[in-house]
Amino acid sequence: MGSAQRRIQAINSHVIAAVDTPSQLRLKPAAGEFFSEQGYSVVLPEKLQTGKWNVYRSVRSPHKLVSRFPDNPDIGTLHDNFTRSVDAFRDYKYLGARIRIDGKIGEYKWMTYGEAGTERTRIGSGLRYQGMSNGSCIGLYFINRPEWLLVDHACSAYSFISVPLYDTLGPDAVKYIANHADIRAIFCLPQILTPLLSFLSEISTVRLIVVVGGMEDQMPSLSSSTGVQVITYSKLLSQGRSNPHPLSPPKPEDVATICYTSGTTGTPKGVTLTHGNLIAHVAGLSVKANFYTSDVYLSYLPFPHIYERAFQVLLAYYGVAVGFYQGDTTKLMDDAAALRPTIFCSVPRLYNRIYTSIINSVKTSGALRERLFNAAYNAKKQALLNGESPSPMWDRLVFNKIRERLGGRVRYMGSGASPLSPDVMEFLKICFGCRVTEGYGMTETSCVISNVDEGDNLTGHVGSPNPACEIKLVDVPEMKYTSEDQPYPRGEICVRGPTVFQGYHKDEAQTREIIDEDGWLHTGDIGLWLPEGRLKIIDRKKNIFKLAQGEYIAPEKIENIYAKCKFIAQCFVYGDSLNSSLVAVVSVDRAILKAWAASEGIKYDSLEQLCNNPRARAAVLADMDVLGREAKLRGFEFAKAVTLVAQPFSIEKGFLTPTLKIKRPQAKAFFEKEISKMYAELATSVPSSKGKL
Repeated sequence: MGSAQRRIQAINSHVIAAVDTPSQLRLKPAAGEFFSEQGYSVVLPEKLQTGKWNVYRSVRSPHKLVSRFPDNPDIGTLHDNFTRSVDAFRDYKYLGARIRIDGKIGEYKWMTYGEAGTERTRIGSGLRYQGMSNGSCIGLYFINRPEWLLVDHACSAYSFISVPLYDTLGPDAVKYIANHADIRAIFCLPQILTPLLSFLSEISTVRLIVVVGGMEDQMPSLSSSTGVQVITYSKLLSQGRSNPHPLSPPKPEDVATICYTSGTTGTPKGVTLTHGNLIAHVAGLSVKANFYTSDVYLSYLPFPHIYERAFQVLLAYYGVAVGFYQGDTTKLMDDAAALRPTIFCSVPRLYNRIYTSIINSVKTSGALRERLFNAAYNAKKQALLNGESPSPMWDRLVFNKIRERLGGRVRYMGSGASPLSPDVMEFLKICFGCRVTEGYGMTETSCVISNVDEGDNLTGHVGSPNPACEIKLVDVPEMKYTSEDQPYPRGEICVRGPTVFQGYHKDEAQTREIIDEDGWLHTGDIGLWLPEGRLKIIDRKKNIFKLAQGEYIAPEKIENIYAKCKFIAQCFVYGDSLNSSLVAVVSVDRAILKAWAASEGIKYDSLEQLCNNPRARAAVLADMDVLGREAKLRGFEFAKAVTLVAQPFSIEKGFLTPTLKIKRPQAKAFFEKEISKMYAELATSVPSSKGKL
């Protein structure tokens, strides 16, 4: 088939998909002996060695796990995927970045798929010219921008292995990863070059540093004894253009990337993912969702995180345009207004802030506007619950103004990395009038394990399995989670299929800990199956602790509830077996706390002084209590004391992962004095409380 025919076929498939409504798979009665239908999932008859729990697959592909795109089964690698996109969408916009004119940020400037394909080849040829061979590890040490994806595509085309490096990890982690992965070349930005050179002597394998956006006359000249050359990205492209090398495509079983997970404890672990892993993952997702060449995506979630990385593979398959943020998350709404994306993916932390911001705006807009918002919200909510189309009047009167916060065109919102509160999800659906889906996954499974299906209006779960994997739950008797539990069996979520990683780089021991002899990956998360085959995450096998009275606590669940408190930017909940109560450390929303202080007539010299004000602590704790009661927390799940801090939790301080999860041991150590003080105050104020619920 010629390139023109392939292009027409690809575009036609999108046009057809855009007008057709995908039907739910209806199983033939004759298939009943093999599995039973459960709505969004099917149960296979495979028995576990212990317990009665069965294996679940997506109803969309029950007989066989998806490992290739159904419409394009010849795509077996990331290189195949991108090559097809360059061929089919050659003249379509692909990568966009905002340009600066006279120091001011301007509009987006675009590179087409065809242009990206050409630059990809020049990068790969340049790396070949610099001595990189098949299997060489290439480090990417900079924030999201077009060059990141272009280098990644070059790695796929020439059988290099890309190794993402978080720009916020700090020198120790970067040194560890570079040495552990035997990185040969590192791409970085000018501002990272100086600190990188300061510890370059401690990285023995690096032979090339490529400075993206660097000026030729500003490149340092290193001693030949170092064996390291520093060149600009422009020079690498020039070398590749002058010294073209043929492509060296990988095989599906070849390693595509080593993604180092920051984790919540210990040193980073290198998750080895093959081309086949990543293609199976996105092929599975393609069965459940469709995007089009008319779609535009705003990229700001860090590429080293598998959530953003894997999603980019899917976007390229559909010919979507990807616009990058300007590098400052505080200006994200400005980027959204300029780009007007149709697809927006984020993490619950940002969605919680959007939710809080809108609610606060409504409450301060005056009684009439607040009543109008509530009437519109309730009317639209009721229509959606009844399966009806809401009146467009409410969008014109109320919600279109809210939609403009993200550019006014968003039709798909995705959430991942941590649980999204059900009422925040409902709020986003109503206010933005688009599909809002939540997914659950991990780096070790190439990303998505399950996600919410289109048309599923039930909240509080993470949907059905990715058609590329299967899921089972295993009893955890020490936590009293078993297949006998009522009304729903519960257990540890285990995953198997072509999306599951090959193992941790140079770490067979930890690989054996997480993948059993039957190929099941043990996630450490506790789940249950809701009716119609929906998976719900209810606990974490590792991140739990027992209070003095013997009650188990899942802190993430409680932190997610408190995250909706208007005063809270971030929250860390702590408890242990020596105490009967929980305490919390809260990084405050500065604007909200200052506005509250003004309304209360409280004077202060600094935000730190305001945080230490007993009235401020009491106000925040009271608001947290309201949210706890609304969420029906049990008595021992309420934080009984709170410490307010002015500074945000950060990756740099060492107790927040790059995906914004709390490193609990490190956070406990950092706030040890504050925690001890809160428990001492509780013991003084309620001396008889210990041991009681």
